[in-house]
Order: sequence, then structure tokens, then C-alpha cells
Amino acid sequence: HMKSLFLVFSIIFATSHGVIGQNKYTTQTGRVYFQSKANETVEGTNKTAASFLDISTGDLAIRLLVKSFKFESALMEEHFNENYMESSQFPKSDFKGKITNLTDVNFQKDGVYKVVVAGNLTIHGVTKPQTTNGTLEVKGAQIIAKSTFKITIADYKIEIPSLVQDKIAKSFDIEVDLTYDKLPATK
Repeated sequence: HMKSLFLVFSIIFATSHGVIGQNKYTTQTGRVYFQSKANETVEGTNKTAASFLDISTGDLAIRLLVKSFKFESALMEEHFNENYMESSQFPKSDFKGKITNLTDVNFQKDGVYKVVVAGNLTIHGVTKPQTTNGTLEVKGAQIIAKSTFKITIADYKIEIPSLVQDKIAKSFDIEVDLTYDKLPATK
């Protein structure tokens, strides 16, 4: 009897410890898309955003290289990197935050859950608090996070040359789409 009790305890202990790696999810292929609609539509897509999610704490981080945004026109890409984002000087953008309503998500059950993410967004060397609504989809061993939000470019000290000021919108719509895989458990 003592032996079976010990066995049960070892299993519980092993699972609770095995969970260390189980709680962490990661991706290197996150998609971040932005669009500004005025007289001219400016849009860019980055498919190499790195992100980390810890489902036990709700901690979430996203980091991307600004130069990895792809545009339809090479000229637009050049303007974006050199004039607006000054990506040689500010090569990375990142977000560090937390899912604030983690208890609303059942990670054991497949489905789509509404989440609120709050944290700090750094663009063009400027860091601002950002809270956004999104969804987390639990799908087998994967978690898919999606969110859309708006940023005002003046908040991030991004200057639009006066020549094109009327053509470029004052705010950008941003879409984030991340498919996370579980990190293997560490022994």
C-alpha cells in the first residue's frame, strides 16, 4: 500500500516538475502586418517575428527586426527603413507584456478565448504602454495568438516628410498573428 502511494506521489511530482518546459511556447515565424490607409496605402509584412509565451504567468514578448518588413514596392521599403523608421539606428521593435485575464483561458481545452494583453511597445526607440484585445486559440499542441490594434505614429516620434504628409495616414493598423509551438520540457 505504501509502495502504491509512493508511486502516485512520484507521478504527481514528476508531472508538476515536467511542466516547467510545458508552460513555455515559442515561435520564430510570427507574422506582423501593418497598414496605413490615406491617399496612399502603405503596407508591410514581417514573417520573422520571434515571440515567447509563458502560459503559467501570461508573460508574452515579441521582437522583430524592422528591416524584415517586406513591401510591394522597393521604393516604399527604402522610405520606410531610411526616412520613417530609421532602421539602421533603431533596428528592432519589441513588445513586452502580459495576458491580464489568463484565468479566462483553458489551455487544456481546444477553443478560441478572448484575451487582453497589456505591456510596453517599443518602436523607433520610443517605449509606450499598449493594451490590446486579442484571441488565443488552443489547438492541440499549438497556441495561435491574434490581435489587431492601432498606433499613432507621432507617439513614436516617427516623422513623415512634409512632401508626403497628406498622403500618409497619422495612424497605422497593426495585425499580429503568432503560431506558437510548445518548448520541449526540460528535465
